[in-house]
Amino acid sequence: MSFEHIIYFVTSGVALLSLNRPKSLNSFNEAMHLEVREAFKLIKADKRVRALVLTGEGRGFCAGQDLSDRNVDPNAESPDLGRSIDKFYNPLIKTIQELPMPVICAVNGVAAGAGANIPLACDLILAGRSAKFIQAFCKIGLVPDSGGTWFLPRLVGMAKAKELALLGEVVSADDAVQIGLINRVVEDDVLRQEAMDLAQKLASQPTKGLAYIKRALNQTFDHGLHAHLELERDLQRLAGQTQDYREGVAAFMEKRTPAFKGE
Repeated sequence: MSFEHIIYFVTSGVALLSLNRPKSLNSFNEAMHLEVREAFKLIKADKRVRALVLTGEGRGFCAGQDLSDRNVDPNAESPDLGRSIDKFYNPLIKTIQELPMPVICAVNGVAAGAGANIPLACDLILAGRSAKFIQAFCKIGLVPDSGGTWFLPRLVGMAKAKELALLGEVVSADDAVQIGLINRVVEDDVLRQEAMDLAQKLASQPTKGLAYIKRALNQTFDHGLHAHLELERDLQRLAGQTQDYREGVAAFMEKRTPAFKGE
């Protein structure tokens, strides 16, 4: 499928989805939203795909919403920003969280506004040394969306979350890893390759089991211990029925490297 505003391909069990509006720091307009949505449909339907790398082209990962794509005329009727969130951003965050495979975000350069929060929905975040994270919403009188007010307190604690959201200050990649916002910092020139290598490592693992792990961890704060123990039981029952579990046990007993197929 041909795209204009994103780059999408699959190699060795890994899908790469790269935002491709570099002149606008990959800020989202409606056309790019629609292409990203189509790419996720392809990912869900393609049995070859066992891990996903999400990144951006050029000198920035994503500057959030393209404000030129909205009517902000002070003399016109106020726009309904909730409609845009309902139509595009919320479904995107839910899709990333619910995707039954590991999602790695490779943050290159600026990640601002929604572009700073979309990575937080992913399972692992790698950032180039020059990456910068900015909760820019407060600068224009808005509230962090795309899960920002949900992810931030869970990742960095409430005090730091309020600091990031209320001040909108730039957070460097090194600071981001120190406060627990992201997982790793790598040099800019190897960022994409590091992300692809990590994704291929994950794609070679028992990916149904990884999907169950992701599901359990994502639901950690949804209920109490007793309910979560029951969820673990239910997911373990499903994991135990996979071919990968059989292969893993057989390989352990035979002292050989397992050959997982994600089945």
